[in-house]
Amino acid sequence: MVFLPGVRPGKVIDRRDYVFFRDKIIMARKISTIGILTSGGDAPGMNAAIRAVTRAAIYNGWKVKGIYRGYEGLINNEIKDLTTESVSSTVQRGGTILKTARSEEFMTEEGRAKAYANLVANGIDALVVIGGNGSLAGAQTLAQEHDITCVGLPGTIDNDLYGTDSTIGYDTALNTIVECVDKIRDTATSHDRIFFVEVMGRDAGFLAQNSAIAAGAEAAIIPEDQTDIDQLEQFISRGVRKSKNSSIVIVAEASKDGVGGAMHYAERVRNEYPQYDVRVTILGHLQRGGKPSAFDRILASRLGTASIEALVEGQRNVMIGISNDQIVYVPFSRAIKKDKPIDKELINVLNILSI
Repeated sequence: MVFLPGVRPGKVIDRRDYVFFRDKIIMARKISTIGILTSGGDAPGMNAAIRAVTRAAIYNGWKVKGIYRGYEGLINNEIKDLTTESVSSTVQRGGTILKTARSEEFMTEEGRAKAYANLVANGIDALVVIGGNGSLAGAQTLAQEHDITCVGLPGTIDNDLYGTDSTIGYDTALNTIVECVDKIRDTATSHDRIFFVEVMGRDAGFLAQNSAIAAGAEAAIIPEDQTDIDQLEQFISRGVRKSKNSSIVIVAEASKDGVGGAMHYAERVRNEYPQYDVRVTILGHLQRGGKPSAFDRILASRLGTASIEALVEGQRNVMIGISNDQIVYVPFSRAIKKDKPIDKELINVLNILSI
């Protein structure tokens, strides 16, 4: 027991029951134990985020519970204590030490009721969810139905969450794509071929557009380029004018017309321009693996630490993001429901540089 400034003279308090800043009481502590889970597709840097959340919570005097296999594990009560040692030597590892899974049962009210019951049974006062759009939507619904405090961290290679400049895993995936395209270009040039390289991103073209610029690709076909101009026709006409026999086209896995994909555009070239030798490479899950980049490790560490600061401040139902290198709190409703716009200048840059 200690006497502290800001407390009524003569009152003895337990320091563990309060949150302090410069020896002044900010608020009565309502949280003593938090839970952490990763959900949806894995992303490089998730382990750095888990490490940051765990150690920042312990630093604040809270207990930490790791929930394995996402919401499915929460329903099945796959919950274990986490310590500073539990997350030691994890910052450099890809994937997620907490595992991840998609849960159909969590999509039901009954499943979410089971999940909440396990939170209560394990004494978890707040939940930190690391994942993408669907994961944060799940956290929002759980919080609305059962009045549990939830905070989200943007963990997805797609970079499609509104309100944050970058998501955990995006930078690593972008670098992986560029490394692969650099190697593909060697064989494309040697054989005078057009390669259509399909990358992830769901309905967002951030990976496709920026990897195309970084790798010196001749074109990027993305869903955000909403014009009446046929992107493939535009690319072919430029290539013919330059008399180029080899080219790289980066294609987002979802196109603006709902058909899309590298196979679709490659087939069009074979049918409409049979003079070209066409190949397709779908990078697939290669993009989600590997050690996180320094940028993603730092981003995950900052966001993870900030998630605990947000809980200390009484924040709830927000995603922790970064904007102009500053930590921001974005309501779940905005982060998951608003489309994140792509910078049209990037499209213009690629068009200029691909002449």
